[in-house]
Amino acid sequence: MFQYFIYRLAHFIVSHSPLKVGYSIAKFVATWQYLCSNTDRNIVKKNLKAIFPEKSDSEIKAITKQVFINFGKYLADFLRFSKIDKEFIKNKVKIKGLESIDKVLRQSNGGIIITAHLGNWELAGAIMGVLGYKIIGIVMPHKHKKVSDFFNKQRQINNMEVCSLGNAARFCLSGLKQNKMVAVVADRDFTEHGLVTDFLNKKALLPKGAASFHLKTQAPIIYAFLTRCKDDTFRFELGQPPKFNLTGEKEKDIEIIIKTYITIIEKYIKTYPEQWFMFRKYWIDE
Repeated sequence: MFQYFIYRLAHFIVSHSPLKVGYSIAKFVATWQYLCSNTDRNIVKKNLKAIFPEKSDSEIKAITKQVFINFGKYLADFLRFSKIDKEFIKNKVKIKGLESIDKVLRQSNGGIIITAHLGNWELAGAIMGVLGYKIIGIVMPHKHKKVSDFFNKQRQINNMEVCSLGNAARFCLSGLKQNKMVAVVADRDFTEHGLVTDFLNKKALLPKGAASFHLKTQAPIIYAFLTRCKDDTFRFELGQPPKFNLTGEKEKDIEIIIKTYITIIEKYIKTYPEQWFMFRKYWIDE
């Protein structure tokens, strides 16, 4: 219950403040969290060191601190979703590759968007909703129902549909049949039934959902990443559907699909490590 009131208070303050003020508050709180939370700080540092073993401790420390600050700004953006409109998109977001979504939807078979816990994936969904795209987001329920309900209400402000992880399969398959887009955050499995594969230099457990949806529906897979620029504007990049050399054997094909698109996710994480928000122990061999 305490967390719920904290989020509601933060929502009130940030949504009633100018954006720069909201970011300043977010930076202050995030820096305090970085200094005080030894557990989170050490996990982020360890994750980054696994990706960049060649970087010095001081370099890893600097990136880690920026992860916390960028995450604070990510939350500030999330709490301001009621302010997102076409004017905001015009002034703050540079979009590249949106035509790939339009091309996919012309096939009337829906589409699967893969992204990661990178930049601001929630804002990407809000932007697509404002632009008129029908998009379904698969979300991990918070352990407190009031917090989950609050988060989902924020997501739905901009016409995004939401389904919980446990009920996702049927809901998303139905959405694809209605020519909607299904968004999957594909860099972490929360079901313990994912695929164990090499990812960012070590073994990781990655979700099978996007690959399974593709095999069942033939809906194309598209990558989409919204990253923050130094001036707090955003770059929203969407890519063409990759081609998969499938075998006809389900489990092998799931592995082929995942191994194909995770190379794209790896590229973005290595390019924007200060925007990869992974505050949990990540690799399975640690």
